[in-house]
Amino acid sequence: MPSPFPGMDPFLEHYWGDVHASLTLYARDQLRPQLPDDLRVRIEEHVGLEIDAPGTSVKLQRRPDVKIYERPESPRGTAWENREAGLAVAAEPLLITIDDPFIQRSVRITDRHSDRLVTVVEFLSPGNKLTREQRRDFHERQADLWRGGVNLVEIDLIRCGGWAMSLPRDVVPSQKRYPYRALVMRAESSAPREFYCLELRQALPTIRIPLRPTDSDAVLDLQKLISMAWENADYTDIDYATEPYPSFRRADDDWLRQILEGQGFHRSDVPACSSSDED
Repeated sequence: MPSPFPGMDPFLEHYWGDVHASLTLYARDQLRPQLPDDLRVRIEEHVGLEIDAPGTSVKLQRRPDVKIYERPESPRGTAWENREAGLAVAAEPLLITIDDPFIQRSVRITDRHSDRLVTVVEFLSPGNKLTREQRRDFHERQADLWRGGVNLVEIDLIRCGGWAMSLPRDVVPSQKRYPYRALVMRAESSAPREFYCLELRQALPTIRIPLRPTDSDAVLDLQKLISMAWENADYTDIDYATEPYPSFRRADDDWLRQILEGQGFHRSDVPACSSSDED
């Protein structure tokens, strides 16, 4: 059984770690046979949060958030009471919890002879979008690549978080700000940015992937990638009777309900709240 949706399945957002890894792998495999012999395509992993070391060009991993707190007194007695009773007393440690940084994967096309980076294709994750700091870090990293002469392809198939594309939201007409989107930025600074408005109710398109100025564009079939990710991971156990999160605007939510009920899924009447991008 395939996904009940003609395009992006919004319920896949709950499983984005697995979906993101699949999309990256399938994108590499789809692009590889289209490349000239002197280009190669690889998947690269990096820690999602990085900072520049002051005074150098070296990238350092940003330390994850750390929380430190003291253990509450043991119910078996305070350290002083235990000492008075002649009992062995263990030192009380500080308890430290660490929020691990997320691992971000991207598809990178490079020149086999010079190792020069030509194109980066990235599927956005919550770690790129949820906070202003995450969006700023993502924008800065993308800007560094683009200024270095790299083509950028950003594909956003998740609705959580704010607007994270390397294109101001205000330049996109409001009626074209669909839940999903893709952006192609060619390395030539004079080239217009190519923005794909990805509608919820339609199949995802095939988009152009720029290479070197002397090469023909490759193409990436986004719908094929999503369909493969859904079918190969066997997401037949998704509970489509639950309310998707984030919720949709009323018109899209009504359409969503009709699609699912036509497939035999009956969702409870949960008021839909508007999903909107944060500034």
